[in-house]
Amino acid sequence: MTRRVSSADVIDAVAGGFAPWDDDLRSGDPLHFHDTRGYADRLDDAAERAGTSEAVVTGRARIAGRPAVVIVGAFEFLAGTQGIVVGERVARAFDRAAAQRLPVVGLPTSGGTRMQEGSLAFVQMLKIAASVGAYRRGGGRYIAWLRHPTTGGSLASWGSLAHVTWAQPGALIGLTGPRVIETTEGAALPDHVQRAEHLAEHGVVDEVVTARALTTRLPAAIDALGPVTPGTHAPRHPWPDDPVPTPGIGPPTRADAWTAVEVSRRGDRPGLRALLAGTEDFVRLAGDGAGGRDDGCVTAICRLSGTRLVLVGHDRRPGERGAGLGAVGHRAARRAMGVAGELGLPLVTVVDTRGAAASAAAETGGVAREIGLSMMAMAALAVPTVGVLLGEGSGGSALAWLAADRVVAAEHAWLAPIAPEGASAILFRSADHAADMARQQAITASALRWAGLVDDIVPEYDGWIGTLRDRVGDHLTSLTAVPADERLQRRGERLRRLGTPA
Repeated sequence: MTRRVSSADVIDAVAGGFAPWDDDLRSGDPLHFHDTRGYADRLDDAAERAGTSEAVVTGRARIAGRPAVVIVGAFEFLAGTQGIVVGERVARAFDRAAAQRLPVVGLPTSGGTRMQEGSLAFVQMLKIAASVGAYRRGGGRYIAWLRHPTTGGSLASWGSLAHVTWAQPGALIGLTGPRVIETTEGAALPDHVQRAEHLAEHGVVDEVVTARALTTRLPAAIDALGPVTPGTHAPRHPWPDDPVPTPGIGPPTRADAWTAVEVSRRGDRPGLRALLAGTEDFVRLAGDGAGGRDDGCVTAICRLSGTRLVLVGHDRRPGERGAGLGAVGHRAARRAMGVAGELGLPLVTVVDTRGAAASAAAETGGVAREIGLSMMAMAALAVPTVGVLLGEGSGGSALAWLAADRVVAAEHAWLAPIAPEGASAILFRSADHAADMARQQAITASALRWAGLVDDIVPEYDGWIGTLRDRVGDHLTSLTAVPADERLQRRGERLRRLGTPA
C-alpha cells in the first residue's frame, strides 16, 4: 500500500530553513454547514489532530542551498481538502514567488474540494489557476511532485500546471475519486488507471520519482529550468488585509437549491442549441486540431446579437443532460480560446454539464490537467470574455470555462464542486442526502452572485433564452469599450476575490 507522507515529513525531507507564510489565515464556517457534525467543530478537531492550521502549508525555504517557495499539501488536515483559505494561501505563495523571483516547488496531496465550503471553496480553482498562469507568464519556474493521493480541485489547479510534474510511486491521482465514481456511475474504474505509473506511461506525469530521490532530483531540476526571469509582477492581495466587497444581494438563500438542480436536468429544458438559434455566419471548429473530437463540445466562429465572436459550449441533446467532456473536449475548447485571441474576437462560453467524463479514457488523457490549462488560458485572454451558466454546472468541467470578465446565469442554473449526489457520497457514503447537500453548498445563481462569480441573473419566464442571448450581447458591447489592459486588470482582480464575499 502506498504510504501517505505528512506535510512536516515532506518539508523536513526536501527543504531547509523553512519559513512558513500565512499561518494566521484560518478557515471559518461561511455557510454554517452541518452534516453529521457542525463544520466549526470539525475544524477545531482537525487543527488539534493535524498539528497544522490548514490543509496546505506554504513558505520560503532552501533546497540544497537554492532559495525557493514551497507549497505542501497536508492530508492530515481534513484529508487535504481545498477550501477558501487553501486557495488564498496557494495564490499568495505564487504571488510572492513572482515578486521575489523564486522558483516554486509544489508538493500537493488532497482528497478534493472541501464539501463544507461548497461553491466558495470550488471557485478557488479559478483564483489559483489565474495566479499560476500570471507567475508562469512572468517568467516563473514551477516543479510539482504529486503525492498520494492527489485528486479533485487541487489536481486540476496547482497540481496540474507545473513545467515539470513528477509523482510519488503508487500515488492515486485523478480528477474524480474512486468512491464518487462508484456511487455516481455505478461501477469503479480499474485501480491502475488512476495510479502514478499508468499516468506516467501515458505522459500525464513526466516521471515517477521516489521521496528519497527528491533530495537530488529537485536541485537538479531547479538548475535545469534556470533562474526566474526579471519583470514578474505580483498581484495585490485584496483579502483579508484589504477586503473589497463583492457584488451581491446579501447571503444566499437555500430553499430553492434542489429545485434548481431538478429544473436544470429536465429533458425539455433549453440548452446550447436553443441559444444558438439566434446566431448567424456559423462556422464550426471541429475537434482539438490534433486528431481528437468530442461532439459534446461545440466550438465555432459565429455572430450572436450582432457581434462576431468565438463560441465554446457544452452540447445538450434533446431529452438528455449536458455533455460530460473528457480531455479531448477541453483541448478543443482551448484551441477555440486560442483562435479568439489570435483573431481578436470576443469569447463566449456556455456551461451546461453533468460533470467531466468519469472514465478510464478521460483520466488517462489527463482531463484534470486540461481543465487547469483551460482556466489558465481563459484568464489570460486579451479579448472580452463572457461566461454563460445555462444549466447544470457540475465539477471542474463547468468551472473550466468561467474565468471570464462577466458571467451571466439563468435563474435555475447552478455550479457545484461535484453533483449533489457526489457530495452526499463523500460525506455520507451514499447519494441519499443529495437534496440537503444542494441546499447547504451555496450552488444557486443568487449564491454565486454573492460569491463574486455571477454578475447577471436572467429570470426564466417565457422567452427567457432570447433575453439571455440579448444580455450576452449587451455585456459584450460594454466590455469592448474597455481598453484591453484595463479589462485584463479588472479580470485579474475579479478572479483574485472569488469566494471571499464581504
